[in-house]
Amino acid sequence: MRNKILVPAILLILGVTLYAQQDKSKRPSPPGQASVAFADGKKITIDYSRPKTNDPKSGQPRKIFGSLVPYGEVWRTGANEATSFVTEADLMVGSAHVPAGHYTLYTLPQESGWKLIISKKTGQWGTPYPGEADDLARLDMKVQKLTSPVDPFTISLDKTGDKAAVLKMSWENTQASVDITEH
Repeated sequence: MRNKILVPAILLILGVTLYAQQDKSKRPSPPGQASVAFADGKKITIDYSRPKTNDPKSGQPRKIFGSLVPYGEVWRTGANEATSFVTEADLMVGSAHVPAGHYTLYTLPQESGWKLIISKKTGQWGTPYPGEADDLARLDMKVQKLTSPVDPFTISLDKTGDKAAVLKMSWENTQASVDITEH
């Protein structure tokens, strides 16, 4: 009789614990998604995590670019798992041809400008960066200082035409962007 009660109770506790661990919305850097659909119905979807400016443990503000995200080092472009980029259409991202498929986005922030890295390697945790051998493309991004801060980190895909959009990455007082067109 005791085992009939104990086993289901243990299973219930394990199930609740596993569910809580899988609830990504409870993370200090919760999930985010950006998507856009072109006139023909083909979509681009970006899944990423949204770190905040304030330290999740102490609550204190952090300097983001040039400190938490060092200049001159590849950044996983968010937090937690690597940022996924899925396109149902062949694209031109900046000057690079990107065939329909699944990719991972990284960035290389520098004081003089940013590069967007589109990696062919997918499914990995956010760090470490898999290396240039897996890059599909490295593209210059337009960078601008924002007049008001953005928190948490935000990726958006803003439609600019039937077959065009702009990918924007904004956090703290910086926005980096690149144009996308369906090819």
